[in-house]
Amino acid sequence: MSTIDALKDSLINAGRILAREGQGDLIFGHVTARLPGDDEHFLMKPHNFGLEEITPDNLITVNIEGEKVAGASARHIEVFIHSEILRVRRDVGAVVHTHAPYAVAFSALGREIQGIGHEGAMFHAGIPVFTETADLIVDQARGKAVARSLADSNVLIMRNHGIVTTGRTIEEATVLALYLERACRAQLLLEGCGGAIHVCSHDDAVAKAGRILPQSPRVFDYLVRRVSSESR
Repeated sequence: MSTIDALKDSLINAGRILAREGQGDLIFGHVTARLPGDDEHFLMKPHNFGLEEITPDNLITVNIEGEKVAGASARHIEVFIHSEILRVRRDVGAVVHTHAPYAVAFSALGREIQGIGHEGAMFHAGIPVFTETADLIVDQARGKAVARSLADSNVLIMRNHGIVTTGRTIEEATVLALYLERACRAQLLLEGCGGAIHVCSHDDAVAKAGRILPQSPRVFDYLVRRVSSESR
C-alpha cells in the first residue's frame, strides 16, 4: 500500500470511528490530513456524506487557501478551520472537527474541564474555548481566529458549536476527539448530582496523561478492529 493510500485508509477509518462513537452529525463534521511531504495540500472528507461514508473515491484534495484542487465531491464550507490551523501549525498533520453532543452541551455551561476519570485528567489544566461566534466558520478570517484560539494546544472547544482536535497523525487527532467528548460527558453526568467533590490531583493527572496519550495508535487500531467486526 502506498503512503497516500495508507493515509486515505486512516481517514476512512477515522470517520467510521467518530460516527460509531456518537460524533456523527448527519452530513456535517469533517476530518483532514496533510499530504505527506506537502505543507500546502491536504485530504478532506467531502460534503454531502456522513463521516461513516468516506471512501477513496469521494475524498477531496484542498490547498492551504481552502480551495478544492482535486476530487469530484463538494467541499465543506468550514474548510477554513482546517486550512488555517494547518497553515500556522506545521507540527499538525491532521485536524478533526465534529459537533460532539456532550462537548456542545458542556460548552454552554461555561465550566472548566475537571480531572474526572482518565479522560478529564488529560485536560485538567484547562483547554482553550473559542467564543468569537457560534456560527459556522465560512471564511479565512474566522478560520484564522479559530487557529489563534487553538494556539499551541491540540484541543479546542467551540462554544455552542463543537470541538477541534489536532495531532501529528489522524490517529492522534481522532483519539483525542473521543477522549475530550468522554471527559465532557463524565462532567455533565456529575453536574446533575451537584458537581464533582473529588478530582485527580495535578500530579496524578500528569502521570495519567503521560501513560495514556502515547497509546493513541494502539487505541485507534482497536477501534478500527471494532468497527470492522461490526460491519461484517
